[in-house]
Amino acid sequence: MKAYVYTKYGPPDVLQLRELEKPAPKDNEIRVKVFATTVTVADIRTRSFTVPRSVWLPARFALGLRKPKKAILGMELAGEVEAVGKNVKRFRRGDQVFAATLVGFGAYAEYKCLPEDGAVAIKPGNITYEEAAAIPIGARTALHHLTKANIKSGQKVLIYGASGSVGTYAVQLAKHFGAHVTGVCSSANAEMVKSLGADAVIDYTKEDFSARGEKYDMVVDAVDKCSFAACMKSLKANGVYINITKPLPDLRMLWTKMTSKKKLILGQNAPETAEALNFLKALVEAGKLKVVIDRIYTFEKMIEAHQYVDQGHKKGNVVITVQA
Repeated sequence: MKAYVYTKYGPPDVLQLRELEKPAPKDNEIRVKVFATTVTVADIRTRSFTVPRSVWLPARFALGLRKPKKAILGMELAGEVEAVGKNVKRFRRGDQVFAATLVGFGAYAEYKCLPEDGAVAIKPGNITYEEAAAIPIGARTALHHLTKANIKSGQKVLIYGASGSVGTYAVQLAKHFGAHVTGVCSSANAEMVKSLGADAVIDYTKEDFSARGEKYDMVVDAVDKCSFAACMKSLKANGVYINITKPLPDLRMLWTKMTSKKKLILGQNAPETAEALNFLKALVEAGKLKVVIDRIYTFEKMIEAHQYVDQGHKKGNVVITVQA
C-alpha cells in the first residue's frame, strides 16, 4: 500500500510517499480501505513538533525523542471495511465507516487497522467520505468540551476562532443545545459562520469583543489566540472558560481558579469510543450538523495540503482524497 511516512520533525517536505506492506487486522480489529483523511492542526503540530512549552518534555517522550515514534500521521479517516478479525462483531466487510485515529495515527495510508471498540462508527449515510473524514476530531473535540462545561439552553456563548474546524462545529453544537452564540472570526468568514447558526458575529480585525461590555456564560477559545484577560473580562462571575488547545494552566489561570468562581476547562482529548461519533452521525443525518470543507487535495498533493494548513488561515477542514 502507499503511505506518507516521516522520519524526522520539520516542514511539510519531511513527508515521503512510500510503498509499505498492507497491515493485517488482529482478532479484534477491522482493516479499513481509506477513502479520505484530513490535515488537522494536530497533524501540523506533530509533524513539526510545535507544542506548548509546558508540555515539551512529555510530548517528546510521547511522540519520540529524536525522531517520530509513529511514522505515519493522519488522525481521522473515512472508508470501507475490507477485512475483519475473527472476534469482530460490530462490523462486517463492506461497511462504510468513519473514525478517529488520534491514539495511533496512521490515516495517511491506503489501509488502516482499527480496534472495533475504538472511536469508529458507521458513517452518516447522507454525506460523502470526504465530509465524513472531517468529523471525528473537530466535531468530537467541540462536543466533548461543551458537554464537559455542562452547556445549557439559554446560555450566552462566545466562540473565538469560530471559522476553524473545532469552531464551526462548536457554533452548531452550541446552537443545538439551545445557546445564544456569538462567533468571533475575520470578516471574510463572517457570512459562513452566520450560516452555521451564529446569532451574532464579531470581526476580530475591526473590534475587540471584550470592549463591548457584554458578559457570557461561556467563552470558548478554539485556537488559543485570544487574550486570556479579554476572555475573563467578558466572562460572568460564575462562567466557564474553555481553551481547546492549551493543555496546562499558566500562572494567570491558576490564580483565576484560586481567586474566583470561574471554571476553566483546558484542552483534553475526547474518549476514544464510538459514542460521540454515533451522536454526531445522528445530527448529520437529521440535517442539524454540517461539515465545512475549505479545500480538498488528492493523496499525491499531501505536502501541498500541509503547506496550506501551515499558513494558519483554513476555514473548517482540509481534506485529502486517498482513493477514489
